[in-house]
Parts: sequence; C-alpha cells; structure tokens
Amino acid sequence: MRMTCGALPGLLALLAATSLHAQEMEPRNYSPAPVGLRIAGLGYSESRGDINFDPSLAVEDAEATIGATLGFFASTFALLDRPWRVSALLPYFDGELTGSLAGEDRRIARYGPGDARVTLAVTLGGLEPLSPAEFARREQRTTWGASLTVAAPTGEYDPDLLINIGANRWSVKPEIGIFHPMGKWTLEASLGTWFFGDNTDFAGGATRSQNPLTSLQAHASYTFRPGLWLAATGTWYGGGRTSVDGVRKQDFQSSSRVGLTLSVPLTRQQSLKLTGSSGVATRVGNDFDSWLIVWQYRWFRPTS
Repeated sequence: MRMTCGALPGLLALLAATSLHAQEMEPRNYSPAPVGLRIAGLGYSESRGDINFDPSLAVEDAEATIGATLGFFASTFALLDRPWRVSALLPYFDGELTGSLAGEDRRIARYGPGDARVTLAVTLGGLEPLSPAEFARREQRTTWGASLTVAAPTGEYDPDLLINIGANRWSVKPEIGIFHPMGKWTLEASLGTWFFGDNTDFAGGATRSQNPLTSLQAHASYTFRPGLWLAATGTWYGGGRTSVDGVRKQDFQSSSRVGLTLSVPLTRQQSLKLTGSSGVATRVGNDFDSWLIVWQYRWFRPTS
C-alpha cells in the first residue's frame, strides 16, 4: 500500500498518540501513599472509533481499532524529606486502520512494542514520608505534587512506512496535580504539557516536528469501602500541530473525553480496575470509545 506524505499528515503518529494520550484518564494518580509500596500489574485496552482529519484532506470514513497489552511497575520512596514515586509502563500494540483516500479504500495493520514511558512524581505539600503504619494513622488532608514523564523511542518503527507504532522521538511531560479528600469523596485535578522532540527519520528522509500538546484532567471518586471505589473523569487536550521540513500542517488537535473507573479488591494484595471512556468532542484527532482492564498486585518492601 502506498500513501503520500502530504495527503495524510499526522497519521503516522496515530498509534503513538494513542500510547501517549488516549489512556491518560487515571484517577487517584496524585493520591498519597506510604513509602516502601510496590505495585506491579498487567492490563489490556481496546480503542475503536473515527479519526477526524483536516477537512481539506481527501480522507473519508477513517476508522481504527487498536488493542494494547500493558505491563507496569511502580515504587514509592523517600528522598530529600519528600515522598516520591517512580513508575514504568511497557505497551504492546495491535492496530488496524481503514479508510478511503481519494475514493480508494485502504486498510493498514500494525503490531509490535510501543514507546516505553517512565514517570517520576513527588508530593510537594500536605504529606511527609510515612511508613505504612504511620500512613494508616494519618489525618487526611489536601496534597499536591508534580511529575515528569519521559517517553523513549523504543517502539516499532520503519522509516519506509508512513504509519508506525513508535514515534521515533523522545517526548517529555511535566505536570502538576492536586488531591483533595472529603470523607468518602475525593476530588483531583492535574495540568500537564507534552513536549516533543523531532523525528529526523520521517518517511522520505524528512524531519517531522510537533508543537506542545496540553492536557487537563479532573476526577471525582467515591469510596464504598477500602479498595472499592468508583471515579468519574473528564479530560481535555489541545495543541500538537505538526510540520514536515518546516511546512506547517492544518492538524491542530482539540479533544475532550469522559469516563468511569471502578476499582474492585480481590484480596488484600490484589485488585482489578475497569475503565470505560468515550469522546465528547473532537476537532482533529481520534474520536474513540475505549475500555481498559487492569490487574495489579501490591506489596511493601521489608524494613530492616
């Protein structure tokens, strides 16, 4: 299958963008935790729906179905008298895209590892480093913090293809967040921006650049009992216009989504998390319905 670079600007990054953005509806991401906590888990997600391109392009009825298998690990620790968390995410994608280009039907399938992500987060106020026993006795109060996520170019990438899973570039996202408990209710909000490096090995030997992409999340959750909670989420992201060899594309993104997340404890150390989300409004970008199921296991580092 042959596609021209000018006809489908931004399609190359579809799977990579899904890796970076579509699953960014994570409630309780800034909730406090004791030091010495370890969490490992596996998950699977599926997203399907329409892809909205610049109206001037000869692309019609573009749809995608993208599955992702996710493995992750997180750990909390104390440093400089502050609580910290480091986490890593490794995705594997299996996606199919269909659509009509200038009246001709096209189908593309891709599968392989996606770009790995590592996040370092710190609680800046409202909580000092606490052991599990101290954490259980603490008084609940508002906490706030910051994080930095780095996406590495580890995903499957072939410069001879216009559509790839990996983005072939480094990306970083600084973010700030706040977590406010109110009895069984909690409110949370975060604001962050992705900054992208250049892909200097774009199809045809070109250089592809992308402007920053800002995201805003808000969550409200209710705890029925320890480990069993339900959260409602709203998110918006905008920006991310691309250029190829300095020529700007009309692909400024603007999208909003809503979703629900249910966390169910299985044992004292295991839990299952179910998430469903749907697009509300999309100018340019993907308009997906998505679901995610995650199994996680947690334990504490032995103390000497």
